[in-house]
Amino acid sequence: MEFTHYPVLLEECLDGLAIKPDGIYLDGTLGRAGHSRCIAQRLDTGRLICVDRDQAALDAAQERLGPWMDRVTLIHSNFAEIDNILDGLGLDGIDGMLFDLGVSSPQLDDSSRGFSYMADAPLDMRMDRSEGLTAADVVNTWSQDELRRILLQYGEERYAGLIAAAIVRRRADKPIETTLELVDTVKSAMPSKALKEKQHPAKRSFQAIRIAVNDELTAVDRMIRAAVPRLKKGGRLAVITFHSLEDRLVKTGMAEFAKGCTCPPDFPVCVCGKTPDIKLITKKPVLPSERELEENPRSRSAKLRVAEKVK
Repeated sequence: MEFTHYPVLLEECLDGLAIKPDGIYLDGTLGRAGHSRCIAQRLDTGRLICVDRDQAALDAAQERLGPWMDRVTLIHSNFAEIDNILDGLGLDGIDGMLFDLGVSSPQLDDSSRGFSYMADAPLDMRMDRSEGLTAADVVNTWSQDELRRILLQYGEERYAGLIAAAIVRRRADKPIETTLELVDTVKSAMPSKALKEKQHPAKRSFQAIRIAVNDELTAVDRMIRAAVPRLKKGGRLAVITFHSLEDRLVKTGMAEFAKGCTCPPDFPVCVCGKTPDIKLITKKPVLPSERELEENPRSRSAKLRVAEKVK
């Protein structure tokens, strides 16, 4: 089944990065190496740094990127650690960075990882299996108030309070250990009308718990703040998001770097001297085409934003 998956917004990402054959690029979310494979093919004397929190993705990349490994460096790390990664490689600035956020296809397709609400598995959800906190820890040890908070904040779940209460009641008898036990608990707390909606009733809850386990939003915020300063002049930053929380962070972060003068509007002249660090290549996010939506339903919520370093 290798490469039967579709790298999301692939051509749009490649166009956005404006790849130079001798450039240095970073793919901060390697996954199945779909984007990395196409970037590496466009390099000759250039270099591609592939980063992933999941060691399994890095192991698989040895084969998937085999023909181009002479120009590829694999790094096991969180993409929020851009400064440490580039410092460790002795690089001050690079020509482009790509981040395809969210859960990678291998993690979703491997039911044993506990990301899916469609198959029974231990409650794990760790993108990096060397990390300590699991979904089972969150579900079984966090307070009802904290569970309600993450369900509401990270999952935008309307029934956060009811679901948090149901989790606490159920775990009082015995720990909730598997994905389908959690699904059953979530469904038991929701009104019948919610169970008839097109979207799976546990989707928002699973998203919220996964974000909490992996501290995803903090990582996205840190990534944006670190990425822009490490781009060379003319370098490109391309970020694909899959839900509104991520997209809001990326949009706001890019806007801050794209902003020039911060003086009050009533000042006759600028005294702060601030000029934009980037220009927005995409004024509005790029969305998947109808053809891509037909070929790859997982791309439905994807949004691509691209910016270019100007100084």
